[in-house]
Amino acid sequence: MDKPAVAVLFGGRSSEHSISSATAGGVLRAIDRDRYRVIPIGITRDGVFVLEDDDPDKFALDADRLPEVIDNGSRVVWPEGGADRTLRVRRADGTVDDLGRLDVVLPILHGLHGEDGTVQGFFDTLGIPYAGGGVLDSALCMDKHFMKIVLAAAGVPVSPWVTVTRARWESDPEGVRVDAAALGEPTFVKPARAGSSVGVSKVHEASELDGALALAFAEDDKVLIESAIVGREVEVAVLEGRGGAGARASLPGEIVLTTREFYDFEGKYLGGDGADVVCPADLTAAEIAAIQDLGVRAFDAVDGRGLARVDFFLTADGLYVNELNTMPGFTPISMFPKCWLASGMTYPELITELIDTALERAA
Repeated sequence: MDKPAVAVLFGGRSSEHSISSATAGGVLRAIDRDRYRVIPIGITRDGVFVLEDDDPDKFALDADRLPEVIDNGSRVVWPEGGADRTLRVRRADGTVDDLGRLDVVLPILHGLHGEDGTVQGFFDTLGIPYAGGGVLDSALCMDKHFMKIVLAAAGVPVSPWVTVTRARWESDPEGVRVDAAALGEPTFVKPARAGSSVGVSKVHEASELDGALALAFAEDDKVLIESAIVGREVEVAVLEGRGGAGARASLPGEIVLTTREFYDFEGKYLGGDGADVVCPADLTAAEIAAIQDLGVRAFDAVDGRGLARVDFFLTADGLYVNELNTMPGFTPISMFPKCWLASGMTYPELITELIDTALERAA
C-alpha cells in the first residue's frame, strides 16, 4: 500500500513567516518517513506557493539568521477539485511534473493568511483533508476580540479588556485613554490579529500608551488593551479526540519570568535570557485538573478542531484564559510539544497524531 502523501505547508505572508519556516524545519526532521511521503511546500512573503527543499537544516532558527521561503521559480499547481487529488509542480523552466496524489496537508502556518481560516477554506473548497483547526475556530482565535467574546459567552473567565480600532484612536484619542485608564495599571497592548508576541507591549503608565498603540497598529488596525493579570502564566496543550472521544489536554507547562517583562518574541524563539519554559509545571493535582478541564472547555467553546494551546493566568482568584492558539509554536523547543512530551508522547508521535486525526476525519 502506498504511503499517504503529506504536504507540509509553511512560510506565508504574515509577520510570523520565519517562525512558521522554523517550525517546518523541526517537522521535516521528525516526521515519520516510514509512514508518510513528505512534500514540502513553502509560501513566500508575497504569497507564492513553491516546492521547497526537503532539508530541515535550511530552516534552522537562530539569532543571526531567520529562515524564510525564497521564490525559487517553481509553482505548486494544486488539485483541480472534485475527485482529482493530483499535485503538480511547474518548474522554473516551464516543465510540469506530476507529484502524485495528495492525501493530506499539514499547514504549519502562523498568523494572517494561514492561521485565520483562509487557507482552511481553500482546502475545504478543493476537498483536500488538512490537519489542525477548521475555518471557524481558526478565524475566531485569530481575532482576540471575538475570541474573548465567545469565551466569555461560554462562561470561560477572561481578563478585562477594551478593543480599539485605528479609526477610533485617530478620532477620539482622549476617549481611548479614559477607557485604558479604567483598566488600571499596568496593561498589555496587543494587535487583535497577530501572534508570537509581535507588536505586544506592557504599559506601566499612561505616558507609554501612545507608543504601545503605534507599535500594535503597525501590525493590525484593531488592537486590544488588557488588564495585566497578576498570576502564574500556565499553558496547556489540547488535542482533538479520536473515534468519537472528547478533546484531551496535556499536563500543563509554565512560563517562568525572571528578568524579562513578558514572554516576548526573543524569549520564545531566540533563546533570550529571563524566561524559562517549565513543563510539567509545579502544580497541585487539583490545579492540574482545573487547568485541563478549563482548557478543554475553552477548546470546545470555539468549536476547536485538531489542536490548540490554551494560555492561562493562575491567580489567587482562580483561572483566567488569556488566549487560544490554533496553530501554536510547534518547534521542538515550543511549549505545545513540550507539554505532550511531558505527558508521554514523543515529537514524531505528536506529528503523526495530527496527520492521522485529519485523515480519520476525512474518511
